[in-house]
Order: sequence, then C-alpha cells, then structure tokens
Amino acid sequence: MKGMELSKAYFENYGRPMIEKQLSQYAPYIAAGLVGEGSECLGFDDELSQDHDFGPAFCLFVPQKIYNEAGALMQSLYDQLPQSFMGYQRINTPQAAGRIGVVPIEAFYMKYTGLEHAPKDNMQWFRIPESFLSTATNGEVFMDNLGEFTQIRNSLKAFYPEDVLKKKLAARCAKMAQAGQYNYPRSMKRNDCQAAYFACSEFVKTAMSAVYLLNGEYMPYYKWIFRGAEGFVHLKESVAKLKQLTQTPDTAQYAEYKTDLIENICIEIGRELNRRGYTKTTDPFLQLHGEELMRSIKDYRLSQLHIMVD
Repeated sequence: MKGMELSKAYFENYGRPMIEKQLSQYAPYIAAGLVGEGSECLGFDDELSQDHDFGPAFCLFVPQKIYNEAGALMQSLYDQLPQSFMGYQRINTPQAAGRIGVVPIEAFYMKYTGLEHAPKDNMQWFRIPESFLSTATNGEVFMDNLGEFTQIRNSLKAFYPEDVLKKKLAARCAKMAQAGQYNYPRSMKRNDCQAAYFACSEFVKTAMSAVYLLNGEYMPYYKWIFRGAEGFVHLKESVAKLKQLTQTPDTAQYAEYKTDLIENICIEIGRELNRRGYTKTTDPFLQLHGEELMRSIKDYRLSQLHIMVD
C-alpha cells in the first residue's frame, strides 16, 4: 500500500472521529493531511521506503493561537491513536521529528519558505528554493475546515510570478551555457575528465530545473528529480537525453556524443522559450536567451541582479 493511501485510510478511521468527538470545539480550526518531507508525500514510496519514518500517520495543521491553547492536548490525543493499522507499524526516527502530528500552520510554512504566509512580492518568491516549494505543496489535504492552510498552499501552487520565472530561467540558461556548452567540451579537449564530470553534473541538474520551470512545477529534492518529471508534457525528449547524459561516462570515447547531446538539449530548451514568447533569438547558445530574458524583466530589483543569481 502506498503511504498516502495508508495515511488517508488511517485518518478516516481514527483521525476524523477523534476530531469530531474529542476535539469538536477546535474542529473549525483544524486542517488535516499528509504534506511535507518523505517520499510518500510525493507518491514515490515503495517497499524500500518502509524501513524508516513510514506507517499510519497524518498531520493536523492549526493556527499558532490554537496551537498555544490546545496543541498539547491535540498531540496527546494523537499519540494515543494506534501505532499499527492495516498490517503496518509506524516507524519513527529522531531525524523525522515534527513531520507528523500537530503542527502550527505558521511554523510549517516558515520552515520551508521563510514566511508565515504566502509570498507578497517578487523578492519573497525569489528567495525560496524550488525544492522547498515542492515540499510545501506536495501531498494531500484531507480536510481543512478553516481554509487557512489551503489558502496559502494554493497561492504557492499557483507558481512563480512572471518576472521571477524569467529571472530563474535566465539563470538556468546562463549556467547551462557555461557548464554544458562551454566548459564541458573544453574540459574534454584537455582530457580533464574530472572537470568534465562536474560540468556535466551541473548541466544536467540545471537543465532539469529549466524543464521543471517550463512545465510549471517545482523541482523536488535531487533524489526524485527524474522520477518527478515522468509525466511532463513539455520537453519530454530533453529529459530522455538528460538521462542518457547521466548514463554515459565522461571519457574521450564518448566526448563527442555527450557534447552533441548537450547541444541538442540546449536547442530544444531554446525553442521552447521561443514558443512561449519569452525569447526571440534562435541562436543555440543559451547565454543569449538568458540575456534576452533579463532584458524583459520589469521588476527593477530582479533585473539588476547578476544573470546567474538564483
């Protein structure tokens, strides 16, 4: 059974009755679900995931004021719920403390975004790492009587404002050009396979981020980057090529092959930027696309940053 399915069934069997019977006075303020860290929140868990921090569990999200008043009571009642359900035993480790149980809404979003509320301007958006936005918006909300948790969640899921997106894409273009189109072939010509390895790694991760941005999704923790891209509509061929890059050694034998793959990926991303109307240049060198993106940014604070700042 997938962790999210288990969590939802456990909540319906034990969590919802607990709220209705023992926490009825606080029920109007409670949101419940499974959101945050853990492969089950992304739907990527499998049998190997079940050896740690797995099992029947859920989160109760409440405003800080309610947490101060009744958080201890709520957590006590939660802790009294069965530790096993449908043949699964809850396995907790110290590293996962705070992932489940009662959590203040403000503390949850502060942990991942640095804000107790949805971002209010471009700079607040810009400062939040993509992987943290992925973590803050994954999983499922089973109920939300107050609506506050879901309101912030929906604001984050609506994705970046246009200028922030352009700035991030500009940075991706510049880094892809530097690491992949420039430094990778130069490193191979010097027979510096170690530098080439790092250049290719930088290129792959940056290109995957660009693919996520152009699919309107936040890129997750590195472990799940390729897994999370399996259902993408845009740039599927580029993802396949990027996988090939990770599976091909950085040796003289494959230097030309990998250089060509990198160039083809850059061409495809450039064409997607053209298709969106973000850039007009058809030059395959992505640095030029990045510079054009920078010129189109209206927010002065973002437009004055170094092209690679992200």
